[in-house]
Amino acid sequence: MTLRKSIFITGGGSGIGRAVAQRFAREGWFVGLGDIDQAGMEETASLLPEGASFIHRFDVREPEGWDTALAAFAEAAGGRINVLANNAGVPLGGSLHDLTREEIDRTLAINLNGVIYGARAAYPYLKAAAPDACLINTSSSAAFHGQAGMTIYCASKFGVRAITESLDIEWSRDGIRVCDVMPGFIDTPLLAHTSHAASNVSVRERVVATGLEFTPVEEVAETFWRAVHGGKMHNPVGKIAHTLARASRWTPSYIRYRARKMLAAGLRPMG
Repeated sequence: MTLRKSIFITGGGSGIGRAVAQRFAREGWFVGLGDIDQAGMEETASLLPEGASFIHRFDVREPEGWDTALAAFAEAAGGRINVLANNAGVPLGGSLHDLTREEIDRTLAINLNGVIYGARAAYPYLKAAAPDACLINTSSSAAFHGQAGMTIYCASKFGVRAITESLDIEWSRDGIRVCDVMPGFIDTPLLAHTSHAASNVSVRERVVATGLEFTPVEEVAETFWRAVHGGKMHNPVGKIAHTLARASRWTPSYIRYRARKMLAAGLRPMG
């Protein structure tokens, strides 16, 4: 009997995580959903084929929670985990001096520590599944170049990019592929929140004000599928991400110039 391939997705209760779950389930994969939002995960599971999903509520900031979640998923999946999608994350914008210590610590704990804890906990499962194994992290177009009003968010996503690059080398001897997906702005429920506690304007409103476009979440999910089965380490998604990827490589000074012009005009992507 051939076991179905399996993927465990954090942030599976909505947005990118939900779209990725649907994309992999369509191909017959067994999908694990991890989130702090129980209702959201149940809604995602209801959109998947019967018997194709597993739900486990936990907080990615807690290493012990990771151990419990992956052990339970591996048992449900027949002892095998092929892919971990480190996708859980939160937005945070605003000038650094306007941010609270709690906002800073929470963002770094979820966006950065959560990815580290997930990779560490998943390693033995992925090693056992190699060479048919992959760690895929959700980074961001914000990992190409720092932006005003996005200091902490950029720091967290630059960190995810560094984790991806480091583990791609470190785990190559174990036959585990490591890659990331780097979207621009995605219109998910997270953008309905204000950029930080001192603001009463949602992230979505600020993106619209800058004239930037949203990338369809389905396009991000398709990129996840290609990334898991492809050979690229960094996988930009959407016009913004591709533009920043090219510019950061060939004309980084232009990005800095444009960012300063936006700041002078009172426009910040997330601030």
